Amino acid sequence: MDENRARTGAYAAVNGLRIYYETHGSGRPLVLLHGGVITLARTFGPVLPALAKNHQVIGIELQGHGHTADSEREMTLENLASDVEALLGKLGIDQADFFGFSLGGMVSLELAIRHPELAGRLATVIPFLG
Repeated sequence: MDENRARTGAYAAVNGLRIYYETHGSGRPLVLLHGGVITLARTFGPVLPALAKNHQVIGIELQGHGHTADSEREMTLENLASDVEALLGKLGIDQADFFGFSLGGMVSLELAIRHPELAGRLATVIPFLG
């Protein structure tokens, strides 16, 4: 996804936030969750078109990242997972696969633990920097 192209995303009111998300393609839902202090485009831009060939890709920018403003609410894995769960509910999605990078990987794992009925397959990349 080119950083300079026009955005086609939308916002949804979720848990007191205006969550930014983008949808691409069609098929089985695949939720993309970016890493900390980075955006959806920077994390998944190069692979998004390929993923959208066979999936309905739903890219979400978490609280305080990219197009989604921060708030006074504590930024915890539980709160971020709750935001994703609520957004998918608004979109009418009962189950999705998840691809999360770093913070997004931890959020997808938290969501799968709290809402196993919502999580299909999980792919997580949690880099080790030690």
